Amino acid sequence: MIIRDITNYIEEIAPLSYAEDFDNVGLLVGNYNTKVTGVLVTLDTLEETVDEAIANNCNLIVSFHPIIFGGLKKLNGNNYVERVVLKAIKNDIAIYATHTALDNSKVGVSAKMCEVLNLQNTKVLIPKKGIIKKLTTYVPFAEANNLREKLFEAGAGTIGNYDNCSFNIEGKGSYRGNEHSNPTVGKKGELQFEEETCITVTFESYLEGKILTQLFKYHPYEEVAYEVITLNNSHQNIGMGMIGEFENPMNETEFLQLVKSSFKTDCVRHSKLLGKQIKKVAVLGGAGSFAISNAIREKADAYVSADFKYHEFYKAEERILLADVGHYESEQFTKNLLVDYLTKKFTNFAIRLSEKSTNPIHYI
Repeated sequence: MIIRDITNYIEEIAPLSYAEDFDNVGLLVGNYNTKVTGVLVTLDTLEETVDEAIANNCNLIVSFHPIIFGGLKKLNGNNYVERVVLKAIKNDIAIYATHTALDNSKVGVSAKMCEVLNLQNTKVLIPKKGIIKKLTTYVPFAEANNLREKLFEAGAGTIGNYDNCSFNIEGKGSYRGNEHSNPTVGKKGELQFEEETCITVTFESYLEGKILTQLFKYHPYEEVAYEVITLNNSHQNIGMGMIGEFENPMNETEFLQLVKSSFKTDCVRHSKLLGKQIKKVAVLGGAGSFAISNAIREKADAYVSADFKYHEFYKAEERILLADVGHYESEQFTKNLLVDYLTKKFTNFAIRLSEKSTNPIHYI
């Protein structure tokens, strides 16, 4: 088994195209073709994480946070990032990061937070734009059904809870091949009119390569006429944060105690208590102040996230209860999520959960 086998499976739930533009995800250190001896799953990759991987004969670290975020201009070991990268390279250990690719997954970080709080009827808080593409192609009428099925097999035509979705228009196409052509129908140098079907399907952007491979393989024409465009539509099942409901509402103090115990934290910073029942709750792992307005817009009674600054608590405007559980605390279950997922697939392979806490923040 090689590294690509592991990462391809991770990318089935967290395709790298889901990641935000500012992020640095994927294989940060190492080679995809390296044979894997074991996998260590962690939230952060520190020097002690690499030591743990060495001790457990794991040559692949799957990390939530990327150890290399900005550009590295030198590798002199002058800071913890450089030391981690140097130690990993010296010991032939690869490092792979998922970060916002998993943040935007419908079964990712925020989904795990909902599970921990036992929220029901969940949906994405901020659906992501720009990751739905549309393919339009033109095929002889007699070949349309076969090509359409092959595109569906590659993942095209899946929209929300529906699959095999397409739009089809019958018409007449024309073409004329030059002296170097080898037309499937008609003769070179002669104008040909052909009864064709225009097939249109949408798909998630990470499937583009697979879908185009099917298109070129099963389209009968020597030259395939097609268009691929990126849509501005939001994807209802992909995006930042989630929102759900408790089966039974509770008062604010009960809710904050539940949050404190569920996320195993010594401190929950929160906005002013409003004396209201908590039923609908929004969550977002990591630094989530940017989504306060979204949580209010969705009429959430409370919003659980992390890294709220002083003035950002004012954004509650007595309309919502903000609960800051801490960055590490909000994402701590992510590594469990990845271990459970990988273990189900690779049953006879060493998938280890890092036993080290990488939380840099302590309370007194």
